[in-house]
Amino acid sequence: MNIRFETVDKSEFDAFRRDVMDIFAIAATEEFGDATGEDIISEEDINKSLFSPNADVYHIYLDEIKIGGVSVSIDPATQRNSLDLFYIYPSYHNRGYGQLIWKSIEEKYPQTRVWELITPYFEKRNINFYVNKCGFHITEFFNKHHKDTRSDVLDTEFREEYFRLEKTMIDNTR
Repeated sequence: MNIRFETVDKSEFDAFRRDVMDIFAIAATEEFGDATGEDIISEEDINKSLFSPNADVYHIYLDEIKIGGVSVSIDPATQRNSLDLFYIYPSYHNRGYGQLIWKSIEEKYPQTRVWELITPYFEKRNINFYVNKCGFHITEFFNKHHKDTRSDVLDTEFREEYFRLEKTMIDNTR
């Protein structure tokens, strides 16, 4: 199995955005039914990730078959990088590809000191994957009693309660 990343051209951002919204909606539908009334992730949030000057946006391929996509934000100065969007098409779930892809992302960015991501509180599948399979740690739980004050976080229904996770990598600067 060969995992490879192909840069997503800006002309493909609309299709990438639709994939993200469709796949992220699966967990909300499983948790809340079809009547959530709001996308789990807004177009504005996705666009922030896609159009960020530090963003690397890729289609993910298993050999010659596209199986998902990823957007990461890379801060060359601090090497505190974030996994902004990561999805695998449902027909490729539960086959170990997620771990293989995550390992490939880590290898692609070996200077990373810390990886960070956020995920909604109800995304048990994501939390299990990142904590138990990829080695992330929950570092913060945002909720009505503990608001996220960062200016780059949007206030949507599904952002009222979510986790921030981090993975500290080996210090490669010594």
